[in-house]
Amino acid sequence: MTTKLAVIYYSSTGTNYKMAKWAKEEAEKQGAEVKLVRAPELAPMEAIEQNPAWKEHFEATKDEVPEAKVEDLEWADAIIFSSPTRFGNVPAQMKQYFDMAGGLWAQGKLIDKVVSAMSSAQNPHGGQEATILNIYTTMYHWGAIVVSPGYSDDAIFAAGGNPYGTSVSVDGEGNMKEDVEGAVRHQAKRTLEVATKLNQ
Repeated sequence: MTTKLAVIYYSSTGTNYKMAKWAKEEAEKQGAEVKLVRAPELAPMEAIEQNPAWKEHFEATKDEVPEAKVEDLEWADAIIFSSPTRFGNVPAQMKQYFDMAGGLWAQGKLIDKVVSAMSSAQNPHGGQEATILNIYTTMYHWGAIVVSPGYSDDAIFAAGGNPYGTSVSVDGEGNMKEDVEGAVRHQAKRTLEVATKLNQ
């Protein structure tokens, strides 16, 4: 059976969108069926329009990438979340998406989903690890199986050495400071490998 992967992200200015796209590309290369979806935007347009990069990314992807629905979680064998850091946690957009999954959780339909997570922030110690671990705390409540990259590939070290999940820092112009593409692709491949073993 083909493993089904949902890559679910939130991105205000495009960093996590790029990471999610790399994960999708690698998963498809590995033969998975992939859905790339974005957490619904909650911020009012007045706030979005005050940040040119946010507005540009919102306009560029609002019709290109479908909004995530809770049904995507039920559909998937494996899930990769990619989320920016907001004070060491996920932004409201991603948190609301998690909260909307209560019905599936109550029915036991999130148990044994294979899950991994990625994050970004402005600084190397801006809360990326805490954000990923906070995502995993939610996953433990779901009964999901968390797959971290650990130090399972040299790409992890090249990307900064985060064993919990790929993380990146971004400068004021929106440029990634670390080269994380290889780490993202390895994380997607590893997540799929574990999900495929479980689904055999």
